[in-house]
Amino acid sequence: MTVTELLSYEAALAEYDPVMGLEVHVELGTKTKMFCGCSTELGQDANAQTCPTCLGLPGALPVVNAVGVESAIKIGLALNCEIAEWCRFARKNYFYPDMPKNFQTSQYDEPIAFDGYLDVQLEDGEVFRVEIERAHMEEDTGKSTHIGGATGRIHGASHSLLDYNRAGIPLIEIVTKPIQGAGERAPEVAKAYVAELRELIRALGVSEARMDKGQMRCDVNLSLMRKDAAEFGTRSETKNVNSLRSVERAARFEIQRHAAILEAGGKVVQETRHFHEDDGTTTAGRIKDNAEDYRYFPEPDLVPVAPAREWVEELRKGLPELPRVRRNRLREEWGVSEVEMQAILNAGAVDAIVATTEAGADAASARKWWMGELARNANEKGVSLEELPITPADVARVSALVASGDLNDKLARQVIEGVLAGEGTPDQVVEKRGLKVVSDDGALGAAVDEAIAGNAAIADKIRGGKVAAVGALVGAVMKATRGQADAAKVKDLILEKLGVSEG
Repeated sequence: MTVTELLSYEAALAEYDPVMGLEVHVELGTKTKMFCGCSTELGQDANAQTCPTCLGLPGALPVVNAVGVESAIKIGLALNCEIAEWCRFARKNYFYPDMPKNFQTSQYDEPIAFDGYLDVQLEDGEVFRVEIERAHMEEDTGKSTHIGGATGRIHGASHSLLDYNRAGIPLIEIVTKPIQGAGERAPEVAKAYVAELRELIRALGVSEARMDKGQMRCDVNLSLMRKDAAEFGTRSETKNVNSLRSVERAARFEIQRHAAILEAGGKVVQETRHFHEDDGTTTAGRIKDNAEDYRYFPEPDLVPVAPAREWVEELRKGLPELPRVRRNRLREEWGVSEVEMQAILNAGAVDAIVATTEAGADAASARKWWMGELARNANEKGVSLEELPITPADVARVSALVASGDLNDKLARQVIEGVLAGEGTPDQVVEKRGLKVVSDDGALGAAVDEAIAGNAAIADKIRGGKVAAVGALVGAVMKATRGQADAAKVKDLILEKLGVSEG
């Protein structure tokens, strides 16, 4: 049935409990593909990075990428998984034009990593444990570009172009166990889980995990069950969601859509769904197959993978500091509260602040600029902090110029504005715009004398003991110097010339 109106979120949660399953595909940062020696470099001419193996030509035999296996083990260990002593690849059989072999080399019932968990922290500090079913190795498919039509999808297109450069790129698919008990916070849990997973993947150095570049994609499986029911409802699978915000929106929309269908007496169809970034809705894709429809069977051209226990333990010992541990350490080092640290995390500013301190700034100054001026700028432009055209080294330099007295905060904001506008480095912007603080005693003294002479009544009040009135004269000097004076120095100079002690 077609649902024209969604049930309100509150009404949906009053009657049903959401059950989620999140499948995240991570594109590994290996130099070559999973089963052949073709390059994985982006941006090359279509079909330039292909060979008989990744094109599925007869007689071509695959060989497993050792770095891909190592990356899979690292991910499994970081997710607290068991690492299989012996596992195999399987053929997942289905037809799609961008899959030249007509099967995907994947893992099915014998994954390399299984039975793990990831603890994720929600915005109010609550920790929610997401259990991991498995993490398995597989390959990506090619890319279809549909020409003609209004949506860019195959429906309504006049023809399609196929690029097999991506066919065979190493993937790790991480599949959760059914996520229950999150209630109204289910969409938030989904977002927090993918965010934490992304940070973990980056910390391991196995992928950049850029969702905007397709290096990390999430399928959001969702079903509803009545509060008194014992069995899960029929699930939908929203495919290839590619941002944290969209993961949350997709889960919320599907909760409301499922609830509307069920409350109207209809049945939810087990199908894939497409998520639409513009309005946060999903639309039907195809009827979803069950596992048996893929006719899985062991891949006869690949030997089983049997990682030695000594190697696994060596990789475990070499794991980097994981994100939650690192954040707790940084929170203590920076002297910020849980709430402040969560705000930094939500803004995506942790790495930028760390890099800025490594470039020479103190932590307080780094936080001030990234969480203030730069966060505001990113919000206005609708981009992430890492997408801003300014580096941590630039921010550290601005901080150093403020610390040395060459800039005040007002001038520093103008320097940052110039860097973001592409006017060069902080020093180049200072030079081009003439933004240094007026530190010449003669020039500053002249400006103070002029302010006193032009505001005789205020000067008399200050001499008479109303020291608070000095703010008006400081303002006059700052205006005369276009904000390029040190306000504290100006104040001291005014009081000195008027023969008044602040105490």
